[in-house]
Amino acid sequence: MTETSRQEGVTRRDFLKLLGAAGVALTFAPFVPWGKFMPNPSNIVPTKVQVILPDGTVANVKTFPKNSSEVITYPKSGDPVLDQGAFKKWQFVRLPSELGGDAEDVSAFRVYSMICLHLWCLWKYWPQPGRRRGECPCHGSMYSMTNGQAFAGPASLQAPPSNVLPELWLETDNDGNLWIKPAIWNVNENGIVGYGRLLKTA
Repeated sequence: MTETSRQEGVTRRDFLKLLGAAGVALTFAPFVPWGKFMPNPSNIVPTKVQVILPDGTVANVKTFPKNSSEVITYPKSGDPVLDQGAFKKWQFVRLPSELGGDAEDVSAFRVYSMICLHLWCLWKYWPQPGRRRGECPCHGSMYSMTNGQAFAGPASLQAPPSNVLPELWLETDNDGNLWIKPAIWNVNENGIVGYGRLLKTA
């Protein structure tokens, strides 16, 4: 056997080893807790914080318009550069009347991570009649504003929890100001940004 043949044999053998290793990795990929490796904040944000709108005011159930949305930042780090990161951006939505937006309590509002669960583009809320949903401009994934679940596009074809947007929970004070409750970053609670949330059916 020539030196060239030996080198080619080693190359083929290495390729087969690599192919086998890749097969093993793909077999176990669904069981890896990928959420632990996403660029999320620490497991728990320990205190509630007010919903601060882009103009610096606090969102209020009495004044925030129905069927509208604003982009908010959560959790804020205090560093203006870090706070521009996409993984800190959330769509704060007051639902349209037909979905419960007339209520003057937290049931009229939703706060979902803006990271599309397909390939991490930023989706936005469309309030127009016939739409009134979240839409990703990259590949057309669409999200229900009542529960954050993808109902069309590639994100809707993904297995749970990667078909439901992470969500923040709200409460109000006596003046109607909205507060974000402390978040717990796992799929059974608020979800994991970029990965998803298990939708509670009960």
